[in-house]
Amino acid sequence: MTSHDFERLIELEFVRATENAALHSLHWMGRGDKESADEAACDAIRGMFDLIDIRGEVVIGEGIKDNAPGIFLGDKLGRWGDSHPRFDIALDPIDGTSNISKGMPNSISVMSAVLVPEGRERSMVNIPSFYVEKLSFGPRVERAIREGLVAPITLDLPFSHTLEIAADALGKRISELVVTVLDRPRNQHYIDTVRNVGASLRLIADGDITAAVAPSLPDSGIDLFVGKGGAPEGILTASALKALGGEIFVRMWPRDDAERNELLGQFTEAELGRIYSRDDLVSGDSAVFCATGISDSPLLPGVKLIGKTAITHSILMRSRSKTIRYIKAVHDLETKTIHLHSLRAEEPL
Repeated sequence: MTSHDFERLIELEFVRATENAALHSLHWMGRGDKESADEAACDAIRGMFDLIDIRGEVVIGEGIKDNAPGIFLGDKLGRWGDSHPRFDIALDPIDGTSNISKGMPNSISVMSAVLVPEGRERSMVNIPSFYVEKLSFGPRVERAIREGLVAPITLDLPFSHTLEIAADALGKRISELVVTVLDRPRNQHYIDTVRNVGASLRLIADGDITAAVAPSLPDSGIDLFVGKGGAPEGILTASALKALGGEIFVRMWPRDDAERNELLGQFTEAELGRIYSRDDLVSGDSAVFCATGISDSPLLPGVKLIGKTAITHSILMRSRSKTIRYIKAVHDLETKTIHLHSLRAEEPL
Protein backbone atom coordinates (compact mmCIF):
# COMPACT_ATOMS: atom_id res chain seq x y z
CA MET A 1 0.00 0.00 0.00
CA THR A 2 1.40 3.41 -0.93
CA SER A 3 1.49 6.58 1.18
CA HIS A 4 -1.22 7.93 -1.14
CA ASP A 5 -3.48 5.12 0.10
CA PHE A 6 -2.63 5.82 3.73
CA GLU A 7 -3.55 9.48 3.42
CA ARG A 8 -6.80 8.78 1.62
CA LEU A 9 -7.79 6.12 4.13
CA ILE A 10 -7.33 8.31 7.20
CA GLU A 11 -8.21 11.83 6.07
CA LEU A 12 -11.92 11.55 6.84
CA GLU A 13 -11.13 10.02 10.24
CA PHE A 14 -9.32 13.24 11.11
CA VAL A 15 -12.39 15.24 10.09
CA ARG A 16 -14.55 13.06 12.34
CA ALA A 17 -12.15 13.78 15.20
CA THR A 18 -12.38 17.56 14.84
CA GLU A 19 -16.16 17.35 14.28
CA ASN A 20 -16.55 15.38 17.51
CA ALA A 21 -14.33 17.84 19.36
CA ALA A 22 -16.43 20.76 18.15
CA LEU A 23 -19.70 19.08 19.09
CA HIS A 24 -18.51 17.86 22.49
CA SER A 25 -17.07 21.25 23.50
CA LEU A 26 -20.08 23.27 22.33
CA HIS A 27 -21.80 22.80 25.70
CA TRP A 28 -19.16 25.09 27.19
CA MET A 29 -19.74 27.96 24.78
CA GLY A 30 -20.01 31.20 26.76
CA ARG A 31 -19.78 29.51 30.17
CA GLY A 32 -16.49 31.11 31.18
CA ASP A 33 -14.68 27.78 31.63
CA LYS A 34 -12.10 27.31 28.89
CA GLU A 35 -10.39 24.39 30.69
CA SER A 36 -13.57 22.30 30.68
CA ALA A 37 -14.18 23.12 27.01
CA ASP A 38 -10.63 22.05 26.18
CA GLU A 39 -10.97 18.86 28.23
CA ALA A 40 -14.19 17.96 26.39
CA ALA A 41 -12.52 18.47 23.00
CA CYS A 42 -9.47 16.42 24.00
CA ASP A 43 -11.63 13.55 25.27
CA ALA A 44 -13.50 13.42 21.94
CA ILE A 45 -10.31 13.52 19.85
CA ARG A 46 -8.59 10.81 21.90
CA GLY A 47 -11.75 8.72 21.68
CA MET A 48 -11.83 8.94 17.90
CA PHE A 49 -8.17 7.97 17.63
CA ASP A 50 -8.85 4.89 19.78
CA LEU A 51 -10.62 3.58 16.65
CA ILE A 52 -8.02 4.52 13.98
CA ASP A 53 -5.38 2.09 12.66
CA ILE A 54 -2.31 4.34 12.75
CA ARG A 55 0.78 4.88 14.89
CA GLY A 56 0.39 8.57 15.64
CA GLU A 57 2.72 10.55 17.87
CA VAL A 58 1.94 14.07 19.01
CA VAL A 59 4.95 16.19 18.08
CA ILE A 60 3.10 19.51 18.22
CA GLY A 61 0.60 19.55 21.07
CA GLU A 62 -1.19 21.82 23.46
CA GLY A 63 -1.70 21.66 27.19
CA ILE A 64 1.92 22.39 28.13
CA LYS A 65 1.49 25.91 26.78
CA ASP A 66 -1.97 26.36 28.28
CA ASN A 67 -1.43 24.50 31.57
CA ALA A 68 -4.77 22.88 30.77
CA PRO A 69 -5.94 19.27 30.53
CA GLY A 70 -4.88 18.38 27.05
CA ILE A 71 -3.10 16.18 24.57
CA PHE A 72 0.58 16.49 25.24
CA LEU A 73 3.85 16.32 23.38
CA GLY A 74 4.87 12.68 22.99
CA ASP A 75 1.38 11.26 23.52
CA LYS A 76 0.48 8.27 21.35
CA LEU A 77 -2.72 8.36 19.29
CA GLY A 78 -4.20 5.48 17.29
CA ARG A 79 -4.19 1.72 17.76
CA TRP A 80 -0.42 1.33 17.22
CA GLY A 81 -0.42 -2.02 15.45
CA ASP A 82 2.91 -3.16 14.04
CA SER A 83 1.76 -2.78 10.43
CA HIS A 84 0.00 0.56 10.90
CA PRO A 85 1.47 3.63 9.18
CA ARG A 86 3.38 6.11 11.33
CA PHE A 87 2.32 9.76 11.46
CA ASP A 88 3.56 12.90 13.17
CA ILE A 89 0.53 14.73 14.54
CA ALA A 90 0.06 18.40 15.37
CA LEU A 91 -3.17 19.49 16.97
CA ASP A 92 -5.02 22.09 18.95
CA PRO A 93 -8.32 20.64 20.21
CA ILE A 94 -9.59 24.23 20.51
CA ASP A 95 -7.72 27.11 18.94
CA GLY A 96 -9.46 30.03 20.64
CA THR A 97 -10.27 28.66 24.10
CA SER A 98 -10.78 32.17 25.49
CA ASN A 99 -13.21 32.87 22.65
CA ILE A 100 -15.32 29.78 23.31
CA SER A 101 -15.41 30.52 27.03
CA LYS A 102 -16.75 34.01 26.28
CA GLY A 103 -19.12 32.93 23.51
CA MET A 104 -17.11 34.91 20.98
CA PRO A 105 -16.27 34.17 17.31
CA ASN A 106 -13.03 32.61 16.05
CA SER A 107 -12.70 29.19 17.68
CA ILE A 108 -11.96 25.98 15.78
CA SER A 109 -10.79 22.43 16.43
CA VAL A 110 -7.76 21.77 14.26
CA MET A 111 -5.16 19.11 13.53
CA SER A 112 -2.61 18.00 10.99
CA ALA A 113 -0.83 14.74 10.26
CA VAL A 114 2.24 14.02 8.16
CA LEU A 115 3.35 10.54 7.16
CA VAL A 116 6.79 9.62 8.53
CA PRO A 117 8.57 7.54 5.85
CA GLU A 118 10.79 4.62 6.77
CA GLY A 119 14.22 5.87 7.80
CA ARG A 120 13.05 9.36 8.78
CA GLU A 121 12.80 10.35 12.43
CA ARG A 122 10.38 13.27 12.05
CA SER A 123 8.27 15.04 9.44
CA MET A 124 7.43 18.07 11.60
CA VAL A 125 9.68 20.44 13.52
CA ASN A 126 8.85 21.02 17.16
CA ILE A 127 9.86 24.55 18.20
CA PRO A 128 10.28 24.61 21.99
CA SER A 129 9.86 28.34 22.64
CA PHE A 130 6.56 29.46 24.20
CA TYR A 131 6.08 32.16 21.54
CA VAL A 132 7.37 32.69 18.01
CA GLU A 133 7.35 35.62 15.62
CA LYS A 134 5.03 34.80 12.72
CA LEU A 135 4.37 36.31 9.32
CA SER A 136 2.09 34.66 6.77
CA PHE A 137 0.98 35.68 3.30
CA GLY A 138 -0.89 34.12 0.41
CA PRO A 139 0.11 32.44 -2.86
CA ARG A 140 -0.02 35.63 -4.94
CA VAL A 141 2.66 37.24 -2.79
CA GLU A 142 4.65 33.99 -2.63
CA ARG A 143 4.56 33.68 -6.42
CA ALA A 144 5.62 37.27 -6.99
CA ILE A 145 8.62 36.77 -4.71
CA ARG A 146 9.55 33.42 -6.30
CA GLU A 147 9.39 34.88 -9.81
CA GLY A 148 11.50 37.89 -8.81
CA LEU A 149 8.73 40.43 -9.41
CA VAL A 150 9.21 41.90 -5.92
CA ALA A 151 11.96 41.75 -3.32
CA PRO A 152 11.98 38.83 -0.84
CA ILE A 153 10.20 39.21 2.50
CA THR A 154 11.89 38.13 5.74
CA LEU A 155 11.27 38.69 9.43
CA ASP A 156 14.42 40.85 9.51
CA LEU A 157 12.91 43.55 7.28
CA PRO A 158 11.35 46.64 8.85
CA PHE A 159 7.65 45.82 8.88
CA SER A 160 6.76 48.97 6.97
CA HIS A 161 8.99 47.69 4.13
CA THR A 162 7.26 44.30 4.25
CA LEU A 163 3.90 46.03 3.83
CA GLU A 164 5.19 47.90 0.76
CA ILE A 165 6.43 44.67 -0.85
CA ALA A 166 3.13 42.88 -0.16
CA ALA A 167 1.14 45.76 -1.62
CA ASP A 168 3.31 45.74 -4.77
CA ALA A 169 2.92 41.98 -5.14
CA LEU A 170 -0.87 42.26 -4.86
CA GLY A 171 -1.16 45.31 -7.10
CA LYS A 172 -2.66 47.35 -4.28
CA ARG A 173 -2.09 50.71 -2.68
CA ILE A 174 -0.91 50.54 0.94
CA SER A 175 -4.26 51.94 2.04
CA GLU A 176 -5.99 48.93 0.44
CA LEU A 177 -3.86 46.37 2.29
CA VAL A 178 -5.63 44.44 5.09
CA VAL A 179 -3.46 43.11 7.94
CA THR A 180 -4.55 40.91 10.85
CA VAL A 181 -2.71 41.11 14.18
CA LEU A 182 -3.29 39.30 17.47
CA ASP A 183 -4.28 42.01 19.95
CA ARG A 184 -1.55 41.75 22.59
CA PRO A 185 0.89 44.31 24.06
CA ARG A 186 3.79 42.33 22.60
CA ASN A 187 2.41 43.08 19.11
CA GLN A 188 1.97 46.83 19.58
CA HIS A 189 4.85 47.59 17.20
CA TYR A 190 3.03 45.85 14.34
CA ILE A 191 -0.25 47.53 15.23
CA ASP A 192 1.37 50.97 15.26
CA THR A 193 3.16 50.33 11.95
CA VAL A 194 -0.03 49.26 10.16
CA ARG A 195 -1.81 52.38 11.38
CA ASN A 196 1.11 54.69 10.61
CA VAL A 197 1.39 53.59 6.96
CA GLY A 198 -2.38 53.84 6.47
CA ALA A 199 -3.15 50.16 5.88
CA SER A 200 -6.32 48.55 7.25
CA LEU A 201 -5.98 46.76 10.57
CA ARG A 202 -8.00 43.79 11.81
CA LEU A 203 -7.31 42.91 15.45
CA ILE A 204 -8.23 39.49 16.83
CA ALA A 205 -8.56 38.51 20.49
CA ASP A 206 -7.55 34.87 20.10
CA GLY A 207 -7.30 32.05 17.58
CA ASP A 208 -4.43 32.94 15.30
CA ILE A 209 -4.47 29.78 13.15
CA THR A 210 -7.54 30.96 11.28
CA ALA A 211 -6.03 34.43 11.01
CA ALA A 212 -2.70 33.13 9.68
CA VAL A 213 -4.39 30.84 7.13
CA ALA A 214 -6.78 33.59 5.97
CA PRO A 215 -4.34 35.40 3.59
CA SER A 216 -4.14 32.20 1.53
CA LEU A 217 -7.92 31.93 1.14
CA PRO A 218 -9.16 33.81 -1.93
CA ASP A 219 -12.32 35.20 -0.32
CA SER A 220 -11.06 36.07 3.18
CA GLY A 221 -10.29 39.74 2.48
CA ILE A 222 -7.06 39.43 4.52
CA ASP A 223 -3.66 40.08 2.90
CA LEU A 224 -1.16 39.50 5.73
CA PHE A 225 -1.00 38.07 9.22
CA VAL A 226 1.75 39.11 11.61
CA GLY A 227 2.50 38.87 15.30
CA LYS A 228 4.11 37.02 18.17
CA GLY A 229 1.99 34.06 19.20
CA GLY A 230 2.03 30.40 20.17
CA ALA A 231 4.59 28.13 18.50
CA PRO A 232 2.27 25.11 17.93
CA GLU A 233 -0.17 27.29 15.99
CA GLY A 234 2.63 28.25 13.61
CA ILE A 235 3.33 24.63 12.67
CA LEU A 236 -0.37 23.88 12.19
CA THR A 237 -0.62 26.91 9.91
CA ALA A 238 2.36 25.66 7.89
CA SER A 239 0.56 22.35 7.29
CA ALA A 240 -2.45 24.16 5.83
CA LEU A 241 -0.29 26.42 3.68
CA LYS A 242 1.40 23.36 2.12
CA ALA A 243 -1.93 22.75 0.39
CA LEU A 244 -2.96 26.37 -0.14
CA GLY A 245 0.35 27.57 -1.60
CA GLY A 246 0.89 30.36 0.92
CA GLU A 247 3.98 30.96 3.03
CA ILE A 248 4.72 31.45 6.72
CA PHE A 249 7.92 32.53 8.42
CA VAL A 250 8.54 31.65 12.06
CA ARG A 251 11.34 32.53 14.51
CA MET A 252 11.68 31.75 18.21
CA TRP A 253 10.86 34.69 20.47
CA PRO A 254 11.97 34.21 24.10
CA ARG A 255 9.64 36.00 26.53
CA ASP A 256 12.40 36.93 28.97
CA ASP A 257 16.04 36.33 29.87
CA ALA A 258 15.21 33.15 31.75
CA GLU A 259 13.58 31.55 28.71
CA ARG A 260 16.32 32.83 26.45
CA ASN A 261 19.01 31.24 28.63
CA GLU A 262 17.02 28.00 28.76
CA LEU A 263 16.78 27.92 24.95
CA LEU A 264 20.49 28.70 24.64
CA GLY A 265 21.07 25.47 26.53
CA GLN A 266 19.62 23.69 23.48
CA PHE A 267 20.51 26.05 20.61
CA THR A 268 23.33 28.34 19.54
CA GLU A 269 22.67 32.07 19.07
CA ALA A 270 22.49 31.49 15.31
CA GLU A 271 20.00 28.63 15.71
CA LEU A 272 17.90 30.71 18.09
CA GLY A 273 17.65 33.41 15.43
CA ARG A 274 16.88 31.01 12.57
CA ILE A 275 13.88 31.87 10.40
CA TYR A 276 11.85 28.76 9.50
CA SER A 277 9.75 28.65 6.35
CA ARG A 278 6.69 26.53 5.66
CA ASP A 279 8.75 23.69 4.16
CA ASP A 280 11.25 23.79 7.03
CA LEU A 281 8.43 23.25 9.52
CA VAL A 282 6.60 20.48 7.62
CA SER A 283 8.65 18.12 5.43
CA GLY A 284 7.56 16.26 2.33
CA ASP A 285 4.24 16.48 0.53
CA SER A 286 2.00 14.15 2.55
CA ALA A 287 0.50 16.65 5.02
CA VAL A 288 -3.20 16.38 5.82
CA PHE A 289 -4.81 19.37 7.55
CA CYS A 290 -8.36 19.57 8.83
CA ALA A 291 -10.39 21.86 11.04
CA THR A 292 -13.99 22.17 12.20
CA GLY A 293 -15.55 25.46 13.20
CA ILE A 294 -16.86 25.81 16.76
CA SER A 295 -17.77 29.48 16.59
CA ASP A 296 -17.73 31.52 13.38
CA SER A 297 -14.27 32.42 12.05
CA PRO A 298 -12.71 33.68 8.79
CA LEU A 299 -11.89 30.04 8.03
CA LEU A 300 -15.19 28.30 8.83
CA PRO A 301 -18.72 28.85 10.14
CA GLY A 302 -19.30 27.58 13.66
CA VAL A 303 -21.64 24.82 14.82
CA LYS A 304 -25.29 25.64 14.20
CA LEU A 305 -27.96 24.08 16.43
CA ILE A 306 -31.44 23.78 14.92
CA GLY A 307 -33.78 21.82 17.15
CA LYS A 308 -32.43 18.29 17.47
CA THR A 309 -29.93 18.84 14.64
CA ALA A 310 -26.37 20.16 14.66
CA ILE A 311 -24.69 21.39 11.48
CA THR A 312 -20.89 21.42 11.35
CA HIS A 313 -18.57 22.95 8.76
CA SER A 314 -15.08 21.53 8.24
CA ILE A 315 -12.18 22.02 5.88
CA LEU A 316 -9.90 19.21 4.73
CA MET A 317 -6.66 19.89 2.85
CA ARG A 318 -4.16 17.47 1.36
CA SER A 319 -0.80 18.89 0.32
CA ARG A 320 0.17 16.18 -2.19
CA SER A 321 -2.86 16.79 -4.42
CA LYS A 322 -3.48 20.41 -3.33
CA THR A 323 -7.10 19.34 -2.82
CA ILE A 324 -9.21 21.48 -0.49
CA ARG A 325 -12.58 20.13 0.59
CA TYR A 326 -15.27 22.01 2.48
CA ILE A 327 -17.48 19.54 4.33
CA LYS A 328 -20.93 20.35 5.68
CA ALA A 329 -22.31 17.65 7.96
CA VAL A 330 -25.78 17.38 9.47
CA HIS A 331 -25.88 15.46 12.77
CA ASP A 332 -29.11 14.05 14.23
CA LEU A 333 -28.64 14.66 17.95
CA GLU A 334 -31.24 12.04 18.86
CA THR A 335 -29.03 9.30 17.38
CA LYS A 336 -25.52 10.84 17.27
CA THR A 337 -22.91 9.32 19.58
CA ILE A 338 -19.26 10.20 20.20
CA HIS A 339 -16.62 7.68 21.26
CA LEU A 340 -15.03 9.17 24.39
CA HIS A 341 -11.58 8.12 25.57
CA SER A 342 -12.47 8.65 29.23
CA LEU A 343 -15.34 6.16 29.02
CA ARG A 344 -13.87 3.86 26.35
CA ALA A 345 -17.38 3.80 24.92
CA GLU A 346 -19.88 5.59 22.69
CA GLU A 347 -21.76 8.37 24.46
CA PRO A 348 -24.85 10.25 23.25
CA LEU A 349 -24.44 14.00 22.81
